[in-house]
Amino acid sequence: MQHSREDHAARPWRLLPLLIAMTAIGPTTLNIVAPALPGMVTRLGTDAATVQLTLSLFLLSLACAQLLLGPLSDRFGRRPVVLAGLALSVVASLAAIFASSIEALIAARIIQAAGASTGIVIGRAIIRDLYDRNRAAGMIGLVTTAMVIAPMVSPLVGGILDTAFGWEAIFVFITLMTGTVLTWAVLMLPETHHARVSASPTALAREWRALLVNPKFHGYVVAGALGSAPFFTFMGGGPHVVITLMGRSSAEYGVWFALSSFGYMMGNFTVSRLAQRVSLDTMIMAGLALSVVGACLTAALLMQWPNGGPATVFLPQFLISYGNGLLLPNAIAGAVSLRPEAAGTAAGLTGFTQMGTGAAATQAISMLLAGSSSAMPMAWMMLGILIVALVLFQVLSRR
Repeated sequence: MQHSREDHAARPWRLLPLLIAMTAIGPTTLNIVAPALPGMVTRLGTDAATVQLTLSLFLLSLACAQLLLGPLSDRFGRRPVVLAGLALSVVASLAAIFASSIEALIAARIIQAAGASTGIVIGRAIIRDLYDRNRAAGMIGLVTTAMVIAPMVSPLVGGILDTAFGWEAIFVFITLMTGTVLTWAVLMLPETHHARVSASPTALAREWRALLVNPKFHGYVVAGALGSAPFFTFMGGGPHVVITLMGRSSAEYGVWFALSSFGYMMGNFTVSRLAQRVSLDTMIMAGLALSVVGACLTAALLMQWPNGGPATVFLPQFLISYGNGLLLPNAIAGAVSLRPEAAGTAAGLTGFTQMGTGAAATQAISMLLAGSSSAMPMAWMMLGILIVALVLFQVLSRR
């Protein structure tokens, strides 16, 4: 199924629903099993720490697989790698349904994550294949909204399925969902990458080196990774701050958290409207600056009203999330545009760095808050990360 670049550019919404669905598989598959973890402990005769590996190793596999899938899509094309990845995820989901031990389930989850990462990394490369640099930022902004909505909805779906039918039903749902997207891709996804990289190790290494020695590329990667790290910091520390320190319910936390998710979606929407008129670097700087202002407000409000309730952290977090929604699509678009023939490799490196930094931020804030009686460590950590991101992006983008 061949379509020209101009044909797709003339119909910008043609592939958007499919790319959103492909991107949503990763975060949905990660979060949907969370409500079933306590039940798995009993059913599989194991302990909570071992069951937790179905999440942590899934996330590690989701990040690492992007380093492989991006270059593969540059060499063999986007379509075959997408179809192979989705098919792998379907097979792993089927294996998870019939897993009789926690070891088998963990193995299935690791393979499932490798396939599920396909949509995240190659979806970004496909967008760059089809659209110029500025327009790609707007499209990536719309597609990455799935990364926010999926974690909000999937635990609810997983909880309902686990309560009604048991944890195996969750993997039946994942199998059907991924199989549907695979069928959709078989029917509708064209090959978009025609400037293939040579298969030789030398040529592939040359593409990696061209990216790794480019200061501008590092600037975009730093902006995306460190700019989004405060979101992961808040995800890791927010429940402790609001539920444990402030004494609020998990339901109230969930309602407030939706506000920050809405801020990110508003930032993405702004990018989609301004992408053709405002440069990538300008929007990245604006996003980082707004995030710094939000982090300063968080620290100021917590110092002024240490017992002020969730509003003291969530209202400034809206501004941080809005800034994140501005900068992240533009940082990704910038990174994958420096060498369009190696957009898959660039998307893989960017995605891996972002997820790895996010995982580190989540772990770090949990350690910082463990012995603290206030939310100030979270506020200072977010502010420090954002200031470093702002300074490094300015330095690297000017070289």
